[in-house]
Amino acid sequence: MIRNHITVIGGGLAGSEAAWAAASRGATVTLYEMRPTKMTPAHRSDRLAELVCSNSLKSALLTNAAGLLKEEMRRLGSVVVAAAGMSAVPAGEALAVDPEAFAAAVTERLAACDRITVVREEVQALPVDRPVVIATGPLTSEPMTAALAELTGEESLHFFDAVAPTVALESLDMDRVFRASRRGRGLSAEAEAGETLGDYINCPMTREEYEAFYDALIHAEIADPHLASEKDAPYFEACIPVEVMARRGPRTLAFGPMRPVGLTDPRTGRRPYAVVQLRQENRQGTLWGLVGFQTRLKWGEQRRVFRMIPGLEHAEFVRYGVMHRNTYLNSPRALEPTAQTRHDRGVFVAGQLAGVEGYVESAALGILAGLNAARLASGLQPLVPPAETVLGSLCRYIIEADPRSFAPMNANHGLLPPLVPRPRDRRERGQAYAERSLAALDAWIRENAIPTEGVV
Repeated sequence: MIRNHITVIGGGLAGSEAAWAAASRGATVTLYEMRPTKMTPAHRSDRLAELVCSNSLKSALLTNAAGLLKEEMRRLGSVVVAAAGMSAVPAGEALAVDPEAFAAAVTERLAACDRITVVREEVQALPVDRPVVIATGPLTSEPMTAALAELTGEESLHFFDAVAPTVALESLDMDRVFRASRRGRGLSAEAEAGETLGDYINCPMTREEYEAFYDALIHAEIADPHLASEKDAPYFEACIPVEVMARRGPRTLAFGPMRPVGLTDPRTGRRPYAVVQLRQENRQGTLWGLVGFQTRLKWGEQRRVFRMIPGLEHAEFVRYGVMHRNTYLNSPRALEPTAQTRHDRGVFVAGQLAGVEGYVESAALGILAGLNAARLASGLQPLVPPAETVLGSLCRYIIEADPRSFAPMNANHGLLPPLVPRPRDRRERGQAYAERSLAALDAWIRENAIPTEGVV
């Protein structure tokens, strides 16, 4: 083993950030990228950090969680944020880039670094040398997928992403909902597992409300399918899209995910005609997911239709439902908040493979993996960013979420510890989150003597 040497597998945003972060902390890095020797269905070029589905890196505002995360990354020496600044195009309050110029900037900067060697070949097995960062993304090749399955266990890998929408608790109308778990006959699997009264937020519906919702759902517009046809979609019955289930018949949902059995609305003293249950998704209880509502509806349609649910009229969707081919780890079972695997602390996982969603989030996890891999290589302990930071909150989400319902997450304020006192104005809250986060990050950098100046 070469001392202070890091291997990074995957040249996307996360892998590029991991290589840059490690080299910036004094390590030598070998970065493997299989393109152009072997291409993926999504990529078109051999450049590092190629953007494949959008040129937007989300909001540039510090009052937005994505904008705040980019500032955290900038303070940690991000090559992606620097390249984005060099290739930015007008996009209002968002940071959008010229994709070709962006990828060229990242590629050229890494190629010019004498501590980074880029090797253009596919890696089909985990290298013997440690540390190694795996950043192969949602289109991880079959050989590497098999290697990860052998390392973490087959049950720790997801291959088909079926995700229900997630909403922010503070955006719900609590006067229209009630807290309860099912009891008696018809216990949900969650209740049977020992959950206590009040584990769910319940949105009760009258027959008229249910029928109006059902009609809107079955006529809503579906996003462009990733598969040739709906009949060929490899849905598991537990992950079938709610709109597909609804088309089986008008009472299907009322006897399925919207069944009211075991629930009594305390406002009426009666069982609702139908109910939509929300399940807590983070430890702080600020994020709640719609149980059984995996969907392929367009995002605008999800806002329109799901806001017909009582209590969700003004819901803030922090994650929309999606269904597509996407390889990622069940991180609560497989990872530590340092981005290390629990099965081998010399193996780090970054990017979408680690259970985050989005370009910026993937790149941010790459910084942490590269930084911690470099620390491990030099005999130092890996670190976890403060919980008050967006990066730290993402690290905690991917290992603290319920492994039974784990799904990739975007950056959002709902992941952060609540503000005390909590400003009523949304922009003021965003500013308060930003001030607290950046103060915590700066203190963490100083306390741990993390190099940020004079990066390569």
